[in-house]
Amino acid sequence: MGKNSRFCFSNLSSNLPITCLITFTTIFLLRVLNVIYRTGKPLGKRVSPQWPLSTLIVLGSGGHTAEMINLLLVLRKERFTPRFYIAAATDNMSLQKARVVENSLADSSETKGLSAEFMQIYRSREVGQSYVTSVWTTLVAIAHALWLMIKIRPQVVLCNGPGTCIPLCVIAFFFKVVGIRWSSIFYVESIARVKRLSLSGLLLYKLRIADQFFVQWPQLQRQYPRAHYVGCLIK
Repeated sequence: MGKNSRFCFSNLSSNLPITCLITFTTIFLLRVLNVIYRTGKPLGKRVSPQWPLSTLIVLGSGGHTAEMINLLLVLRKERFTPRFYIAAATDNMSLQKARVVENSLADSSETKGLSAEFMQIYRSREVGQSYVTSVWTTLVAIAHALWLMIKIRPQVVLCNGPGTCIPLCVIAFFFKVVGIRWSSIFYVESIARVKRLSLSGLLLYKLRIADQFFVQWPQLQRQYPRAHYVGCLIK
């Protein structure tokens, strides 16, 4: 009887780590499914319509920034504040354009007291960089993105296609899962995408990371029914 008891206890002890791992994995997957189910739904009582929302705005070079600036011009500035602008470490032009917009807002009496910060993030891979060295730079970029997201902890993430938005959006989704912060992710696909989504858009759409997904061409909305057609943002 004693030998049987010791054998059962030994068996239980050896299986305990596996049982704990299975339990943890199951709980984590259920939490991920719950977050996916709640993604895109109204926040309800968690956020008051009068409360300002800290907003992370991801900028990209060229047309991405031009489209984002057009979007910012119609944004309710008093509602989405403070604003944190992030661009790639090699993209100084986008941040300069964002500073011009914010300076023009600061000159208007209706938006006095609103704040904005400007930051840069490492790229996972530069154009022409070898895939071997990009493994290290990708790890560095992810670590830097994590540090920025912990620092900012935005309630809203606004992006429109640059690859730098992917690690930030994935981390924001992870924060939802573990309960650090519920960040609503709004993705606006570039007007240049007429027939198919960009890689960034496709990842956020397929993985259901974005809370709201907007496209600027009706044929894209027909192809991706969970997207919302908003027309052309650049006039």
